Amino acid sequence: MSRLKVLAGETVLYGFGSILPRMLNFFLLTPHTNIFSLAEYGAVTKLYAFVAFVNIVFMFGMETAFFRFANKPNANTKRIFNLAQTCVVLVSIPLTLLFIVFSSPIAAYMGVASHPEFITWLSLVMLTDALVAIPFARLRLEKKAFQFAAAKIINVLILLGLNLYFLKVSYDPSINIGYVFLANLIANAFFILYFLKTLVAWRPAFDNKISPEMLHYAYPVMLTGVAGMTNEMFSRLSLDWWLPTDFYKPISNQAAVGVFGACYKFAVLMNLGIQAFRYAAEPFFFSQAADKNSPALFAKVNHYFVIVGCIVFLGISINLDVFQLLIGTDFRSGISIVPILLMAYLLLGMYYNFSVWFKLTDKTHYGTLITVGGAALTIGANFLLIPIMGYTGSSWAALLCYAFMAGCCYFLGQRHFPIPYRMGTSFIYLTCTVVITYAVLAVTLPNQWIASIFHGFVIICFVGVIYIFERRGLKSAIVDQR
Repeated sequence: MSRLKVLAGETVLYGFGSILPRMLNFFLLTPHTNIFSLAEYGAVTKLYAFVAFVNIVFMFGMETAFFRFANKPNANTKRIFNLAQTCVVLVSIPLTLLFIVFSSPIAAYMGVASHPEFITWLSLVMLTDALVAIPFARLRLEKKAFQFAAAKIINVLILLGLNLYFLKVSYDPSINIGYVFLANLIANAFFILYFLKTLVAWRPAFDNKISPEMLHYAYPVMLTGVAGMTNEMFSRLSLDWWLPTDFYKPISNQAAVGVFGACYKFAVLMNLGIQAFRYAAEPFFFSQAADKNSPALFAKVNHYFVIVGCIVFLGISINLDVFQLLIGTDFRSGISIVPILLMAYLLLGMYYNFSVWFKLTDKTHYGTLITVGGAALTIGANFLLIPIMGYTGSSWAALLCYAFMAGCCYFLGQRHFPIPYRMGTSFIYLTCTVVITYAVLAVTLPNQWIASIFHGFVIICFVGVIYIFERRGLKSAIVDQR
């Protein structure tokens, strides 16, 4: 079977395991934005931004290290698993205890001083995420995409059911947004049960040679992850710091964070596809590393990734008039930032493709430097743009950051591990997609049904034109049997 077909098939399966659950989770946006106030949803946004940062440290880059060392010649996968899991346990459990002990001051800093239990619940959520990270990575390594998908889907169904039960059936105003975190914790307990056999079989291990090598490989990945999370989440933490008072009068800065967080969810739809692709692509890239034709294969992967990303960008951007109905009316004022963030995430996906060179050459410190540079740009751009443009400035900061990262990674990669990417073609696709999107958005139609039909027609024509240009390459990829 064609290697590209294998990658595409696995991406679909991982999509069911990552996109479908998060899509279901996305629909919680409707009850959340209709039950919680702007300021309350702003608090949820900030707390989950905090969780996203800390989760990176909990896992310590061991997922990528596990893939790298488990794919080495004559590697003992079971032993590598034990070594990686040991590191995660030694990092995550002490950190969890630390957060629980200091839950009160952390809660005060995060704006929920009267609810330190929220920090305790979220600390346990992060612990369970960390404990099952390497078991999930082993499923990916063993090509068990179905088991991966099943666990993720069941988890989010539990999460969805608990949210609806707590918020619609047994709602207590004194707990309020705490139900979101409590539901997350209970749903995560399912993962422990799902991997109970694997976790019970795990044995703490340390290898005098391999363990230091894994840590040396992983810590730059972890630092890169922290810097990367700065790029993604920093704006949600810093918006109410640097937003001038009454910028969005009459709503408060905390309420503006709620609007930003809700509208950001639509852009995450692009990121979900990228994550599904990444789950499949990371082990795929490592497994193909020894093939002399791998650079050409990696170039094809990026080319088709850009095409699919452009279709997703267009499909979401020109249908925001429909998508915005999923959130409360008070939250819709920020919907114009979505196309900017969608393009930012598309560039981030390209960066993930370009980053294959430093992962395969064990030069992960380059990834750290690039992402730290992106984080510095994110902080600086937010500092400069938020006081002038509000959350629109934060959105442009994300786009500038990911464009910088993708560009740096591409040019450095061409020096150290040349890959014949079709950058000219990618630039044309990206530019045409943006021009078409804003041309369509400039057209005002009097009826929603007519608008939706017109938007659907544009998407069909766009896909049709792409197929005309790409049909030869697609046929060639399909018949490439290896």
